[in-house]
Amino acid sequence: MFQLYYDHAAKAKDDVLSGLTVAFALVPEAVAFAFVAGVNPLVGLYGAFLMGLLTSLVGGRPGMISGATGSMAVVMVALVSQHGVEYLFACIILTGLLQVAFGGLKFGKYIRMVPYPVMLGFVNGLAIVIFLAQMQQFKVKGADGVMHWLSGTPLFSMLALVALTMAIMFFLPKITRAIPAGLAAIITISMIVIFGGVDTKSVGDIADISGGFPAFHLPAVPFTLETLWIILPYAVILAGVGLIESLLTMSVVDEMTGTRGQGNRVSIGQGLANTVNGFFGGMGGCAMIGQTMINVTSGGLRNLSGIAAALFLLVFIMFASGLIAMVPVAALVGLMFMVVIGTFEWGSFNLLNKVPREDSFVGILVAVVTVFTDLATAVIIGVIATALIFSWKQARHIYTIREDQADGSRIYRMHGPLFFASVHRFSDLFDPENDPENVYIDCAMSRIADHSAIEAIDNLADRYKKAGKHLHLTHLSPECIKLLTTAADLVEVNMQEDPNYHVADDKLA
Repeated sequence: MFQLYYDHAAKAKDDVLSGLTVAFALVPEAVAFAFVAGVNPLVGLYGAFLMGLLTSLVGGRPGMISGATGSMAVVMVALVSQHGVEYLFACIILTGLLQVAFGGLKFGKYIRMVPYPVMLGFVNGLAIVIFLAQMQQFKVKGADGVMHWLSGTPLFSMLALVALTMAIMFFLPKITRAIPAGLAAIITISMIVIFGGVDTKSVGDIADISGGFPAFHLPAVPFTLETLWIILPYAVILAGVGLIESLLTMSVVDEMTGTRGQGNRVSIGQGLANTVNGFFGGMGGCAMIGQTMINVTSGGLRNLSGIAAALFLLVFIMFASGLIAMVPVAALVGLMFMVVIGTFEWGSFNLLNKVPREDSFVGILVAVVTVFTDLATAVIIGVIATALIFSWKQARHIYTIREDQADGSRIYRMHGPLFFASVHRFSDLFDPENDPENVYIDCAMSRIADHSAIEAIDNLADRYKKAGKHLHLTHLSPECIKLLTTAADLVEVNMQEDPNYHVADDKLA
């Protein structure tokens, strides 16, 4: 019994310390994304607190951290600039309701259909995005009000502190795991800077993070259809972006921990957290792969770690803003650089020559689009590209086996699916001009999939008719026969042997 108690206590300690490490990393990210969205830094911090707390309490994937994210912030900026922050709060409420509906309808399972090359591109793309986001910390505002790259002593100090942070995070786990390496690095670098008098950028130089507990607040917008039409397009995009990033991050955690998350529960949790955000002045958000990586690698494998991270963040805001303001930005940059190294799938370089070129292309495409546009666009493009590549491959599988009969007729036994991508190849498989007078096409080993396939059969029948030949079609489904026009009279029906499957055609919809 005592051993069981100590095991639970040790796991709780890991979760709490991991949550503290994550809370440090959440501060600059939430502030930066608030600036991107064009809102007050406290709006971003409240968003991170509420997202992290509620997703872990209600519908969180154990070990996954949610907060204010850049992928959603870039969508918010247009709404805030045109209509103001109150419309953003109303939009976040609607976003959450859409996400709850998505989970309630049990659509979360469809994330399992995202192909592995798209997942690989997602992870690598986000790693690059996280890396590029840290580059802003190597800039300082000049007297002309323009951001300039650090140079001279400030640059060398920053680089040295970043390198020391990374070294601590790399070597400390080899010595002891009693304390998360990220937390140890932040404390060590902070003490060096504070007591050593090192002149370097701190969290306080980015923004003032002091504030109170988020208060209940109804969005100050007219409750009219006009308001709904303003916020609805943004809410749909935000809901989609948030769910895609959250569910893909869940899949990454599944792979890392060898467990399985519940996509529908995650969707509902994300939705509820966003809805509450809108009523308490937060900017909303979704799962964060960078902070999730910090949490999982620091030993935070349970929901307690997400709850602890959120509560520590609230403590920072309400009581410890002065202390957090002294934390060097270099320590947090070094922490995120280690996240980048851990997140990026370095093994994907070895796969380039071992997997089909099409898969490599999709992975690279998704990563590039993620960097230059946004995650939702990248994943959608990746899924579409994968589907097109699959269709192209399937189109090459259609072929016929020709058999000449003793009576002078010829049988084409067709194999493979006939659909929009294979119709051109299909038409080249036959030779109406040189075929004998009676030709049979046996479709027992094929499937007629869509309207393009029906058109291809009708066109082939027309070619044989013009050539003065008699075409006979066998083993077609009843729906195929119903949809055919020119070739309808050429079908030989066999009720016992004919297959029965559906055709994707609007005429039957």
